[in-house]
Amino acid sequence: MLSGEVTRRYGSKGLPDDTIRISFNGSAGQSFGAFLAKGITLTLEGDANDYVGKGLSGGKLIVYPPRGASFPPEENILIGNTVLYGATSGEAYFNGMAGERFAVRNSGAVAVVEGVGDHGCEYMTNGTVVVLGRTGRNFAAGMSGGIAYVFDPTGEFVRVRCNRAGVDLEPLFEREDILLLETLIRKHVAYTDSPLGKRILADWSQMLRHFVKVFPHEYKRVLSAAAAAERTSANAIAAHSEPVLAVRERVR
Repeated sequence: MLSGEVTRRYGSKGLPDDTIRISFNGSAGQSFGAFLAKGITLTLEGDANDYVGKGLSGGKLIVYPPRGASFPPEENILIGNTVLYGATSGEAYFNGMAGERFAVRNSGAVAVVEGVGDHGCEYMTNGTVVVLGRTGRNFAAGMSGGIAYVFDPTGEFVRVRCNRAGVDLEPLFEREDILLLETLIRKHVAYTDSPLGKRILADWSQMLRHFVKVFPHEYKRVLSAAAAAERTSANAIAAHSEPVLAVRERVR
């Protein structure tokens, strides 16, 4: 209802980030933060059921265990199944594990989570997902766009957990990837006080070697074609500019 009212008044562009901030405590039911509009931030200290952030539409979701909890968040389920189903934009930070089918059909949201069940990022078409813990089987099945970064210190993800039919698994060498990943983990720690996130950042140069970039074949092809077109356009502009510069020199 709140997102609907924001959209009616301000349209799809919503409000500036964090204009409306609401904090919750306890256990949320189904579809916590569903269709959340841009400008609204929901923070939950507790846990939530299935479909958290379904259709997320520019808003921000932050979920973490009770501050006094003694269990390691990265080893315990925090949110249920089918989280961020069909999300189109926005951000989500989860200090704990998600159930099955995390970010299915995500088409633009950015998320950090500390573990996922089976079929993570299934049919994902855009957006960015960072997984700081274990994944279930069949990760990235049908994934055609977007990028996932998975922390894989044991190599289990590369060996048996990822469905590699449509994706490449690459180490992180590009500066752009490294800066994005570090920025997202820092935001995750700032929002959720994640102990795992803190440990990774404390030994960043070593931990970075254990991250795997999940890069869909189709998305890579599109990006490569766009980069080639940009280079061709730049070369054409440069070639056109040379005679003009020569004429100017002669005039001088």
